[in-house]
Amino acid sequence: MQPMTPKEIVEALDRHIVGQAEAKRAVSIAIRNRWRRQQLSEEMRHEVSPKNILMIGSTGVGKTEIARRLAKLTGAPFIKVEATKYTEVGYYGRDVESMVRELVDNAITLVRTAERENVKQIAEERTNKRLVELLCPNPVKYEFATQSREPDSDDSQAVGTESLERTRSKMKQMLMDGELEDRTVEITIEQKASPVMMGGMGVEQMDMDFQGMLEKIMPTSRTKKELSVSAARKVVFEQECDALLDSDKINSSAIELAENTGIIFLDEIDKVIATESKSADVSRQGVQRDLLPIVEGTSVQTKHGYVRTDHVLFIAAGAFHRNQPSELMPELQGRFPIRVELSDLTKDDFVRILTEPTSSLTRQYRALLDTEGVTLEFTEDGIDELATIAFQVNQSTMNIGARRLYTILERLLEELSFEAPGQNIGRVTINAAYVRDRLGKVADDEDLSRYIL
Repeated sequence: MQPMTPKEIVEALDRHIVGQAEAKRAVSIAIRNRWRRQQLSEEMRHEVSPKNILMIGSTGVGKTEIARRLAKLTGAPFIKVEATKYTEVGYYGRDVESMVRELVDNAITLVRTAERENVKQIAEERTNKRLVELLCPNPVKYEFATQSREPDSDDSQAVGTESLERTRSKMKQMLMDGELEDRTVEITIEQKASPVMMGGMGVEQMDMDFQGMLEKIMPTSRTKKELSVSAARKVVFEQECDALLDSDKINSSAIELAENTGIIFLDEIDKVIATESKSADVSRQGVQRDLLPIVEGTSVQTKHGYVRTDHVLFIAAGAFHRNQPSELMPELQGRFPIRVELSDLTKDDFVRILTEPTSSLTRQYRALLDTEGVTLEFTEDGIDELATIAFQVNQSTMNIGARRLYTILERLLEELSFEAPGQNIGRVTINAAYVRDRLGKVADDEDLSRYIL
């Protein structure tokens, strides 16, 4: 983890997310506390538990984006799960512990990527060596039992070896200069067959020992393929990286990383609250009961080893339109001591969303259409009009927050995106008149805007 201060974390989040200062402060302190915990003595470290966060706010106000950006900033393993998917096909439809297994898989990917960087140089050297050997293989030796050994056979063999080395040296130089990229080589590709389970039980729900045994007994298929040098280089490089990496070391490091810095984002937590209808209550209450031990801290068995969730940071989020957080199980409520309420987006927020973030929608569309030779220029009154329409449509129909801007901008630029290729359109100014001309009638008609915007 990078030891960023809470102020630095908030500043970094501000570059991508508009507003929601209270939520940003809460998550920045939670992340800093994890770094502080690492500085404590071994005895004290085990006593400090993470302060899980419950975010309350409508859809599209930035709950998921805050958690996702946070994980990127800290380099922490991160997964987002919908709490409702554990209730969709009944209480036994999906194992709740699967979220921890997914977190470990994410951590393995992070650790493997970091380790690959460490062995990249060696792997590239070995890749080039193998490609040279494939381009200039050893000559085939033929031995005849009746042929007597020539007295100068050792000398001729030495000359042949020297000639082969000279040829390979030239080949290597040509390879480094990129002159052999279109040459064809034959390489062997190994692929492990995956078990297909019948009867509705996936590999994920199987006993770990049985799952590991299945993976070991599944045959490895080897196929020979003719590929160009440029394509073969990628395959060989992957093979060399796998040969250089220690899987056991990566798995143990990934488990440690997931246990100490992992972040699990539980979305739609309000949907597992029991309702007046009794049909789904057993399932929803069951999900809450299963979530409780994982959030409290327990050991979860994965195929890479046991993972403790005592110090995993859980961020739960929900709109809570029909329910209140107090309707969750009391034990589960107590595991989310920090609660932040995210405010609905105003018209001024929409203006800031369109202009301030480093990857704002206006910058994205400008870059996309620039590839077609179209230069988009958004004026202040044009952005103001877009924000006004987005706010009005959210108020009059369903409030989907910042996601409304995606719909409106796509509708606004639909004709231009369609006509742009090969037309040499040049500069296009998006001002208030342009916006009203293309969106005014639709925005005014509530029934139409419900479907189009």
